[in-house]
Amino acid sequence: MGKIKAHELRERKASDLLQQLDNFRTELSQLRVSKVSGQGGPSKLSKIKVIRKSIARVLTVYNEKRRNTLKKASLKSKYIPLDLRKKKTRAIRRALSTYWAFKKTKKQEKKESLYPMRRYALKA
Repeated sequence: MGKIKAHELRERKASDLLQQLDNFRTELSQLRVSKVSGQGGPSKLSKIKVIRKSIARVLTVYNEKRRNTLKKASLKSKYIPLDLRKKKTRAIRRALSTYWAFKKTKKQEKKESLYPMRRYALKA
């Protein structure tokens, strides 16, 4: 098996992708055995890289499909699955929202209305 294009993989079903992935993995293990035993020539050694990249391509397309189906399913629900949420940083995720950050207590509002900021006229 040679190099496979991602757009060709996107047309396939998930079960076909998993079967393809299994085929690539068995081929990779055979190539690694031949590398260790010294039977593989330079063509087999260079094929290891191609197979590894193909495995990565298949996994990428499979995960894209899985995430898209999850996104479609989560549109109806109230909460988004954790792996689909924006990562950001832990500190940003735990920070107060802008609404709560600018919210004032009753006492603070009363104080600001009774004692507004003083304005001074400066001579030029």
